[in-house]
Amino acid sequence: MMKRACFFLTLLIGSLACVRAAESPPNVVVFLADDAGWGDYSQSGNTMVATPNIDSIAQGGVSMDRFYVCPVCSPTRAEFLTGRYHPRGGVRGVSTGQERLNLDEKTIADAFKGAGYATGAFGKWHNGSQWPYHPLARGFDEYFGHSSGHWGEYIDPPLEENGRMVRQKGYIVDICTDKALAFIERHKAKPFLCYIPFTTPHSPWRAPDENWARFKDKPLVQTATDQDKEVPEETRCAMAMMENQDMNVGRVLAKLKEHGLHDNTIVVYFSDNGPNSNRWTGGMKGKKGTVDEGGVRSVCYLRWPAQVPAGHTVTQIAGAIDLMPTITSLAKVKRAGDKPLDGRDLTPLLMKQATDWPGRTIFSTWAGKVSARTQTHRLDGEGNLYDMVKDPGQRMPVNDLQPELAESLKQEVQAWRKEMFGTLDPKPYAKDKKKADFEFPPR
Repeated sequence: MMKRACFFLTLLIGSLACVRAAESPPNVVVFLADDAGWGDYSQSGNTMVATPNIDSIAQGGVSMDRFYVCPVCSPTRAEFLTGRYHPRGGVRGVSTGQERLNLDEKTIADAFKGAGYATGAFGKWHNGSQWPYHPLARGFDEYFGHSSGHWGEYIDPPLEENGRMVRQKGYIVDICTDKALAFIERHKAKPFLCYIPFTTPHSPWRAPDENWARFKDKPLVQTATDQDKEVPEETRCAMAMMENQDMNVGRVLAKLKEHGLHDNTIVVYFSDNGPNSNRWTGGMKGKKGTVDEGGVRSVCYLRWPAQVPAGHTVTQIAGAIDLMPTITSLAKVKRAGDKPLDGRDLTPLLMKQATDWPGRTIFSTWAGKVSARTQTHRLDGEGNLYDMVKDPGQRMPVNDLQPELAESLKQEVQAWRKEMFGTLDPKPYAKDKKKADFEFPPR
């Protein structure tokens, strides 16, 4: 009898905790990997590396099976921040000012800050280093990391803390995670948005010694689609960096659990583009910098135990443009700004709600090339049409077999290019006028 009473009491306590979690504004933690490909995770079937903490987000929540980002870093970050295709916000490159997000664009951090959330970003920004493009001017209360796209020092690096450069001790990912943990600790009693854009496995090829020691002689039993172009040392180092990154994701998840925030925190994990070297991608064509499937497909996992069902897979295509409208909708936070969105609110798909989900086309662009992805097909940057269900490796074009679809997607690409760039010039990036520099405001 006593055991039965204890059992029902435990159920009651758990139910009350879920009710309280559902009534309280959720916290939000967003992890963004840098140059990790879809194939860099054990959840994706990579047997050479273990990423149990990252995988746990998928297993405890939802995995978006066909999730598309941009071919390079800055554009994906801009699309995540705004819910809009990156050319709309003036982000057309990764340096010389072309990485800066236009000042009339509002970000996900603007929205959460406006709703009373504490907001912090810890890691690589890459959407403008100088004020007012700096993260502290884009809705974040706190910033620690490096605002440029590439950072040459991963051991004992100089990093910025709210406008001041300070030489740090340790490995860059560990250091930035330490700062994120301190932010969560300080704000555990109120809702927060914690953005953790990791710097790995982006080059330079440098992992902590203990991680590298486990991978430096590891046999490569899964190899790149273009096997002849794979550099084994780079693949091994990428895996070592991913092992370290996974450990740091685990530290953040443990901190949430420590403070009883596990159930009522929306946790999102994704990457900014395909792999930065030729390594295993499950047979997909392309890597970072290409508009083929391997260059733009990323994992994307979302977990919110209080609301989102666990172990669910969304099969409909989605992308970085969908994250801002989805996260704000889940948290019941009003978005900032009123510019038209390109992204969709994925809530009905995440919640397994009955919905008439219309078909869509997601566009990817880089270096003058535009690729279009539907639920079943991809039109590549050269105008070749592929049936991605039957031919996920893009080996056999089907233009002759499906000429009407090929022509329809070509027309969509032309219309999208005209809308984004105001021109049909195949290389709209080349003559961008560099934006003026601004000084960081005085402290």
